[in-house]
Amino acid sequence: QVQLVESGGGLVQAGGSLRLSCAASGRTFSSYAVGWFRQAPGKERECVAAISWSGGSTYYADSVKGRFTISRDIAKNTVYLQLNSLKPEDTAVYYCAARWRGSVLPSTDRADFPSWGQGTQVTVSS
Repeated sequence: QVQLVESGGGLVQAGGSLRLSCAASGRTFSSYAVGWFRQAPGKERECVAAISWSGGSTYYADSVKGRFTISRDIAKNTVYLQLNSLKPEDTAVYYCAARWRGSVLPSTDRADFPSWGQGTQVTVSS
């Protein structure tokens, strides 16, 4: 399986931006679908963005649509999540997850992803 390491989290004021990185080792990312999930205290882990293994399809949760952007750099074996116009309700631990190939459309079900990173904390102050 691919090993994943997230980075880029931190403390930011509302309206600010962060870029999260998910670096893969062990396997090339070129044939993996990747999802970004987040979990706030007392809440379920939810998928906020995902990209298909081909890179041709993306998904965004309604709560982040227009503010977050998922992208990948195959040469760097890294998937990014750009977070703009951050709100206090975006505060959570953010995880990236990967699965081998999958369908044309990216999955948003956490059960479909066998590989997970350790998470990175994003805190947005009001």
